[in-house]
Amino acid sequence: MNNFKTLLVLCAFVAFMTSCEDDDGIEAVVTLDAGTLNGGPFTFAVDGVPDMVNGITLNAANLTGSIQNYVITDDEKNILGLPPTLEAVEGVDFDAAGVGACYIYHITYEPGLTGLETGANLDALSGDFDLSNFVIVNRNALNAGVLSGGPFSFLVDGMPDMVSGITLDNTELNGETQNYVITDDQRNILGLPPTLEAVEGVNFDAAGIGSCYIYHLTFSGTLSGLEAGENLDDLAGNFSLSNFIEVARNGLTPGILSGGPYDFTVDGMPDMATDLALDNSGITGTNQGFVITDADLNILGLPPTLEAAQGVDFDGAGVGVCLIWHITYEDGIVGLEAGGNAANLDGFFALSNSITVNRNGLNPGILSGGPYEFVVDGTPDMANGLDLDASGITGSNQGFVITDDQLNILGLPPTLEAARGVDFDGAGAGVCLIWHITYEDGIVGLEAGANAANLDGFFALSNSITVTRNPLNAGTLNGGPFTFSVDGTPDMVSGITLDDSGLNGSLQTYVITDAAGNILGLPPTLMAVEGVDFDGAGTGVCYIWHLTYEDGLTGLAMGENTSNLNGFFDLSNFITVTRN
Repeated sequence: MNNFKTLLVLCAFVAFMTSCEDDDGIEAVVTLDAGTLNGGPFTFAVDGVPDMVNGITLNAANLTGSIQNYVITDDEKNILGLPPTLEAVEGVDFDAAGVGACYIYHITYEPGLTGLETGANLDALSGDFDLSNFVIVNRNALNAGVLSGGPFSFLVDGMPDMVSGITLDNTELNGETQNYVITDDQRNILGLPPTLEAVEGVNFDAAGIGSCYIYHLTFSGTLSGLEAGENLDDLAGNFSLSNFIEVARNGLTPGILSGGPYDFTVDGMPDMATDLALDNSGITGTNQGFVITDADLNILGLPPTLEAAQGVDFDGAGVGVCLIWHITYEDGIVGLEAGGNAANLDGFFALSNSITVNRNGLNPGILSGGPYEFVVDGTPDMANGLDLDASGITGSNQGFVITDDQLNILGLPPTLEAARGVDFDGAGAGVCLIWHITYEDGIVGLEAGANAANLDGFFALSNSITVTRNPLNAGTLNGGPFTFSVDGTPDMVSGITLDDSGLNGSLQTYVITDAAGNILGLPPTLMAVEGVDFDGAGTGVCYIWHLTYEDGLTGLAMGENTSNLNGFFDLSNFITVTRN
């Protein structure tokens, strides 16, 4: 400020040198002086209650300047107000300015001063002026004091847990009303104990697992939102919160399991989690034990110790997934029993991480090749492209199983080569299924004539490969029926067609029989069929058939009967020719 006043003096000296001279022609220097303010400093709490200064005086012994005023600024010298008199200064409500610092100056100046207006800055004043010293007005926020004590850490175990030893440093405490506030970690208000004694009477165990925060609150006037169930962020009014003290409400600690995960094969051989281990550092809780569940948390067993858990034979549980847990709990737990479900446990308890035990079935590998479609025609048909992906196969014994589509066992080739060598033509028309099987000693029902659905023991069947054994197909005849009169006039059929989609067989012909199946003719083609004069056969009924067959067919001759045909053959439907 002294430098600031020196600068003003120099400026005034330059301004007045040429205009003020005495009788000898020597210029006189005029220096403005704003006087000296006394009083303060003032400190108020911004609490909604008006705060005015008083007792400020102005020492005007050396006051000079044509115009006088008071200036109030913030701590950045921004002009907030220009009260004309000390009375006006003492009428200003500094509480309304909010938290911060104000400065009160006295100013003296000559006409032509610019920049002296609300919203401007003192550093922008231009003209002849002088500022006094300032009186500071500190507008402090409400102060809720400082809490000491804690932090606290309790175990949620059904036993009451209270804090103690908390103190409040109220050296700078202000505000009309005081209270304590307890919130959760989301600042939701759980309770409003009025005193420290009330705070130390709160049972934090009843709040369950989580964290609580204890605050001291001070406020003036009306404060809205201060009630249980509300949130601190929604408080509205003049208030201040102290620092908080944390109360950690910890759950029981069950330790950490290690070992596994385990992959066992269900094969009749005992499988134990022998290297299962428990890190029990930090374990809490009155009672300890182990829990074995399935994947749906159904409780299968309750080994009391680590040694007992390591001795469980998981092979006996069959195929599936087991989970091993360590549990710590307090007396009164409900639902901790075989047949219960761990999701329904009720009481004070904690479950550790789980260790997975996969109880895998035997792995029979994967068959590939086919599906196969053969024609039952007397020619051997083998599944030559059959193959087995044996990666991952488990089991002491291996083999192949051939069944029909009802799972009746037709054969048991011991090797892949033997399975590839089976002649499926000999089985006649139908469907066969080829399987690979892996099994342990003691399997029951694995024999020809039995049914694979009745196998009993430790075994697994692979996917199946289908072998379809189709019969010969003579196609379908269309046309007719025909009706002629035996009158000496030739009667021939016409318009007959053969639908040969699906037709198979090495040899083809047509057969004409009487109603009793006696073979009357064997025209080799449709054209030959349509050349037959049925009038010459006399009165009666004839049947026209298409025949497909393989070499070696016997009984296919004029005068024979179709019921005596022997070999690989198929007859189509027939077309009737009636001779009246």
